[in-house]
This record gives sequence, C-alpha cells and structure tokens, in this order.
Amino acid sequence: MSVSTRMHDFMTRASWIRRMFEEGLALKAQYGPDNIYDFSLGNPDLPPPASFRESLLEAVDNETPNCHSYMPNAGYTEVRQAVARHLSSEHGLPFSAQDIIMTCGAAGALNVILKAMLNPGDEVIISAPYFVEYNFYVDNHGGKAVIVRTKEDFSLDLPAIEEAITPRTKAVLINSPNNPTGQVYDQDSIRKLGELLADKTQGRGQTIYLIADEPYRYIVYDGIEAPSVFAAYRESIVATSHSKDLSLPGERIGYIAVHPEGMDKDDLVSAMTLANRILGFVNAPALMQRVVAGLQGQTVDVSIYQRRRDMLCKALAGYGYQFLRPKGAFYLFPRSPLPDDTEFVKILQGQNILTVPGSGFGCPGYFRIAYCVPEKTIERALPGFEMVMARYLDK
Repeated sequence: MSVSTRMHDFMTRASWIRRMFEEGLALKAQYGPDNIYDFSLGNPDLPPPASFRESLLEAVDNETPNCHSYMPNAGYTEVRQAVARHLSSEHGLPFSAQDIIMTCGAAGALNVILKAMLNPGDEVIISAPYFVEYNFYVDNHGGKAVIVRTKEDFSLDLPAIEEAITPRTKAVLINSPNNPTGQVYDQDSIRKLGELLADKTQGRGQTIYLIADEPYRYIVYDGIEAPSVFAAYRESIVATSHSKDLSLPGERIGYIAVHPEGMDKDDLVSAMTLANRILGFVNAPALMQRVVAGLQGQTVDVSIYQRRRDMLCKALAGYGYQFLRPKGAFYLFPRSPLPDDTEFVKILQGQNILTVPGSGFGCPGYFRIAYCVPEKTIERALPGFEMVMARYLDK
C-alpha cells in the first residue's frame, strides 16, 4: 500500500462535507449549476464588507521597504496589537500582542494549540454534534478525542462532560455558535462549564483548558450574543478565523487568543508560537494580516443570513420537517424522517438537493443544510424538499 495504514483509515472516514461538495461539482458540470441546489459546504456567498476592498488596496499599494520580509513567528506585532485592542474592548480584559498568535485560519489555530499542549494519550472532550475534522486534529498530535452527547436541544450536557473527565483530560473543545446545529451555548452553561473545569483543575493539580472554536461568533440572530469564554474561565483559549464574519474563507486568516491572566500563559504561548512554525504553517498570510488589522469587529450583513434562515425554517416547518431554529451560524440541522440519515440525503440528492448527513458530525438521524447560498437557490430547492418529505408524512 502506497499510503500509511492510518491515512487509509482516515480516507475512509474523511469529511462528508467535502465529499458532498465534490459530488456537487460533478453534478453541476453535468446538469448546469442553476439546476443543482448545493447546501453542502459552509462556503459564505456574501461579499466581504466594502471596507475590505479599501484595506486590501491600501495593503497592496504599501511600498514600505522590507514589507515582504520574514516576520515574527506569531505574526506582525502591529496586527496582533490591533486584535488585542479589539478583544480588550469586547471582553473587558487586558489583552496584549503577547496573547495573540496569527494563524492560517481556525483549523491552523486548533492544530497549533493541540500540538503545543498534548502529550501522547491526552484526552480532549468534544460535544456532539461537532465539526468532524476535530477527530483528525486531535489525532494529529497524539491525543484521543472523547465524544459526549449534548442535550436534546443541542445545548451543553455538563453532567456528561463531568463524567467524561479523567486524569488524562487535557482540554474541553467547544464550538459556539455551533456547526452543524446553529445552537449558541448560553451564558449560564458557559459559566458553569468554567466553574466545573476550575474545580477539576484545582482537585488534581493539572490544568484542563477550555478551547473555544469561534469562527461564527458574530453570525448570530434575534439580538443574541455569544457569551465570552474568557469571562467564564481563566484557562480559556480561543481559536477563530475571518472566514465567516468577513467572508474570507479562501484567505485562511485567523488567530489564537490566550486569556491574559492564564496561569502558564507565557510557556503556552511560546510553545504555540514554535508549533506555528514547525507544523509548516510558519505564518498566516502576510498581506491578509495587514488587511484584517483594521477590520476587527466588522462583519458581513448578518441580516441576510437571518432572512434566509427564516425563509427556510418557515417552509420546511410547513412541510413537516422537525428541527430547532438556529440561533447562529448559517446551518439548519433537521431530524431525518428516515432512521438512516445517509439514505435520506441520497434521496434528496435525487431532487438535485445536496445536504450532509448528521452521521458526518457524530450525530446520526439528522442532516445539515448550509444556507449560505443565494435566496433563489433556496426558493428553487423548496419543491424538492416538499416532495421528498410528502413520502413519509403518512407512514
């Protein structure tokens, strides 16, 4: 075999999201893009804010000597200072450039964090449903993913997390607003999670970190705000990107933020800074660092996503689909009318509708719809959703 046994196993379990996306490309080539309703990939279709173009042109026109030279491994100091100022204002904590590492998106950030903290066999607790590549990221660095279920409404099940904690637990990884459910973990649950981890850490003398994956932090609806993990727990680390809030997924630009009052912060930041280099990411893209420095706190027009959510929820509820109304992100996670969610996704595909089975997110019996697509795509797909569901309402 030309590839490693482990990679061969990974390839058989590889992301359903990408698999459906690639099938969509083939179908679009066959039937034309307007005849395929692709809800498979969370690939934002909204343009970046107008200020992005202005910042980009300013960065391109920069003729400062050595502006394309090597930079510190953590990223440009002035960019990290800009991020720190924004976070200080938002969270009411004294962030500095030393608490920030610029990364190649949130995926790069998570790998850097896990590389820096995991010993072989260390455990990372993850609440399902979850972004499927978390498993791979933990394995990349010798760790073990420990999966616990959320409650029926996809909120955090704190007793389940507490029960999963062992002497090998190194971190709890959460994602809110959540992919794939759109759930936003409320302030009370985040506070209680912080209290739980603080108690468990004190009792055993080894830190349990709270890692928050937050690329959807600013994609929230109905006046909801995503609570601050930094306010809830001193040993918190945020991994994020500007893929969603600024619609820049292809630019792979994000950062790590470490709580400025963390107990072993300096050693941890030093380890992550080195990991940023030796993993091969080296630095986040230089041009994009300069561009986003002045865009902290800005977002795309989230009301457009909310309008699409409302359109989709109203129609699918009328057809008989069962789901929880998402509070954030841009995903709907309905219950599959068939026990086999992969089979139901294939039936939808027969109507040229591409979705992703919940099994791909560690949550069989559901399927995910990414509604970061033009409204006409939603409108044209609705008859297919209705037709398919009509088969099962009387059964």
